[in-house]
Amino acid sequence: MLPSITPQDLATRLAAEDDDLVLLDCREALELQIARIDGALHIPMQEIPGRLDELDREQPYAVICHHGVRSSHVVAFLAQQGFGKCLNVVGGIDAYARFVDRSIPIY
Repeated sequence: MLPSITPQDLATRLAAEDDDLVLLDCREALELQIARIDGALHIPMQEIPGRLDELDREQPYAVICHHGVRSSHVVAFLAQQGFGKCLNVVGGIDAYARFVDRSIPIY
């Protein structure tokens, strides 16, 4: 089972000044035009293997996509590459928009 985080816990951690969790959004650029969480690092899923040098293996990441499927694949891939502090955002930005920030459009 992949390490995961709920949208509610993600919001709490992102709001905490002493938490160094980075939100990694692996959706496509067109999806970000519809709905986004400010401050997220955007690297589309297909680009992650070629951009690993932009990521810190010691950094904690919460990976988000639309519903949690792509992000789960990214978390599994990153774990195989030695990234030990990655969490999958359960339900993705859809759940975040429904349960945390209703100002984010649902698509």
